[in-house]
Amino acid sequence: MTSTSAWRRTVHERGDTVTITVSGEPVRACTGETVATAMLAHGAAFERDRTGAPRAPLCNMGTCFECAATVDGRPLTRTCLAPVREGMVIETPERL
Repeated sequence: MTSTSAWRRTVHERGDTVTITVSGEPVRACTGETVATAMLAHGAAFERDRTGAPRAPLCNMGTCFECAATVDGRPLTRTCLAPVREGMVIETPERL
């Protein structure tokens, strides 16, 4: 048995800080993060379902659409797949 572990922590540096707008509110994020990550870290609300219950990312890999929002005018964008960039505009209207 060797003394070194098979598991090791990788070094990860956060990217440059950018500002995106989520439902009219400025949100700070780092390049390399997804829109969903920035929204979750900030506490921003995702859409709500027909009963008014809040929605949020479920799978975080683009299959469930729970994190869908309008990103830069494109509706139903899966925010867990969209990398942040300076000046992005995200709208999260309530679902009917």
